[in-house]
Amino acid sequence: DYVPLATMLATGQLAEADQFTRDALIEIAGSKEKGRDFVYWTEVKDIPSTDLATIERLWNKFSGGKFGYSVQKNIWKKSKGDFEVFCRKIGWTTKDGEVERKKRWFGASEFMYDVKKAPNGHLPLTSALRGTSLIKQLLSHPVWDNDDWKKDP
Repeated sequence: DYVPLATMLATGQLAEADQFTRDALIEIAGSKEKGRDFVYWTEVKDIPSTDLATIERLWNKFSGGKFGYSVQKNIWKKSKGDFEVFCRKIGWTTKDGEVERKKRWFGASEFMYDVKKAPNGHLPLTSALRGTSLIKQLLSHPVWDNDDWKKDP
């Protein structure tokens, strides 16, 4: 049921929509029933295309095409698979003086939950704490092999 996600996105509750998206992926990938609160990269293939397509259409629609995994996938391609370049382009990095680092989302989040201010592809967030395999797998999910995901069921 993605009505809550649609409502959050429609009303500009992007931080809540972002968390809902992560929770939904954990549920539909089967991670939750395994007692985990994160998706392991090998489980991405188990995420049904219909669910991922629905999540994507909602993010795309309510951000005017600015947010979503398909947007991130295009930026990933333009970044030639370089995670550091990708993070810079979508605003997942910041500078402390001369030192560049990844933004933090624990505690006081440093991410932008504002459609007007955030760069293209900024949301939804995907944790890279366990490495970049999860985002790489999400962006290469079979749902993106064609444009069928754009069509309402």
